[in-house]
Amino acid sequence: MMPKKVGVTKKISTQIVPVVGMTRSVELELLSTMKKLGIVRSESYNKLGSINHWGLDWKKAIPEVKSFRTPDSLGLPAKIMDWTVNDVAKAITAQQAACTDAVIKKIYRRFSGKDNQNTRKELCKQLKTLAFLDKPLLHRLVRKEFQRGHSWVKNQIVYQQVGYKCKRLSRNYYQLELAGLKRGKRNKIIVRSNQKIKGQIRLIYNQNLERFEVHFLVDHGTVDIPGNRRAIGIDKGYTEAFYDSDGQAHGKDLGKVATKKSDRICTKNRNRGKLWALHRKLEKIDPAKSAQILKNNLSRKTENRRYRKNQSEIRGIIGAASKSLFHVESLKVFAVRVAWPTASDLTQPIRNKRQSKAMSRKLNSWMKGEMRDSLRKWANWTGSVVIEVQPSYTSQVDSVTGTLLGKRSGDSFTRFDGVVLQADHNAAKNILTRGTDKEISRYMNKTEVQAVLLRRTARFLKGMGLSLADAVELGWLDSKHEQNSGFQGTPGRDTRKVQID
Repeated sequence: MMPKKVGVTKKISTQIVPVVGMTRSVELELLSTMKKLGIVRSESYNKLGSINHWGLDWKKAIPEVKSFRTPDSLGLPAKIMDWTVNDVAKAITAQQAACTDAVIKKIYRRFSGKDNQNTRKELCKQLKTLAFLDKPLLHRLVRKEFQRGHSWVKNQIVYQQVGYKCKRLSRNYYQLELAGLKRGKRNKIIVRSNQKIKGQIRLIYNQNLERFEVHFLVDHGTVDIPGNRRAIGIDKGYTEAFYDSDGQAHGKDLGKVATKKSDRICTKNRNRGKLWALHRKLEKIDPAKSAQILKNNLSRKTENRRYRKNQSEIRGIIGAASKSLFHVESLKVFAVRVAWPTASDLTQPIRNKRQSKAMSRKLNSWMKGEMRDSLRKWANWTGSVVIEVQPSYTSQVDSVTGTLLGKRSGDSFTRFDGVVLQADHNAAKNILTRGTDKEISRYMNKTEVQAVLLRRTARFLKGMGLSLADAVELGWLDSKHEQNSGFQGTPGRDTRKVQID
């Protein structure tokens, strides 16, 4: 029997292709156009980025901007300016949608339970219009969450399909004829691409690589979304990118590559610090040598190129790990938003300041945001869904018993009976269980989660004729849990009646 289908999703990705050929006159005109459009982009953000334009339809943004800035004032064609204004309006709309989503989560956290269902519904309805301005609570939440946008971007031009023509020259080369500043005149550029360019494109001058690039969306077809997805839990890590509840590790080289990159940058910057000190010392004594050091030894061009190469390598490992995780299968993935590195050298107590700095440095090089974005991309491509769960104590719970009896040390989790489990696998299984846990919700705080787990631990110990205090004395339970109000479990007391602070 075939699985039931509940929908279809598109497989879309952004492709970046380099510009490999253009004349000097075309280059100067494109740079000049980008600079003028930078003014349009900046003024559009200043005009439309306030709360007064909340919920503005992006199709109605052009008259708002043209009321004070006309294309003739900058010598721009009306269409090229309109495309930039629409692009800004869409970006602001996306920002407002993200703010609305964050505020709705705060509303559900503040007004939880069935009794407040009507209140939640009314507040969420008011968020869609400017009616929230008259509600002090909503107004405060939006003001706190919404960051007014500003733009200093002056290195890109947006073209719609009617603004250019694409002609194939050879197998991997295409010629684009772009709308110019003069009517009827097109700017010809040659790009290296493996497929024909169509739809909206974005011509960007990459200042780091000192080249022009064309960014466009590629449609790779569709994928059917099944009604019943297989559920798994994943633990994000540092040694490995992901460890799933099936016991498979994905992205095993992430920790080695990230640590190597971090150590190289640290050593490089220490040596650069010495050169900077020497440069400042020689500024008055020997200006010529000081200038020579500044020119030949303290530039960032080579280091920036090496840094981008390192970042690309890490991004490739994370992408391959995400692809390996989904394996062209529609899944229901339970994960935590904030993960903690699981490398053994980072889980030991911090003994001194230098070790603390080294740990912080390695954590900063850990691409948490890239891991989250990569998961979402491959989830969309495979018709999967990623659900975030409450992360507290997922790595400290025994996945076999669901209790706090046990201890984690590096990549090992030792149960109360002496059996050793793989720590990341144990955490992934806990995350999977947490995804369907009726008692622990996504927005519970750490103390409430701790109290729930202590009640379960007390019930488990009661069946063995022991209490939580006995478990602490035996070394099964960490003594830090004694500070929680849920630490009341004794054989003669019903721990389910314990109140949570």
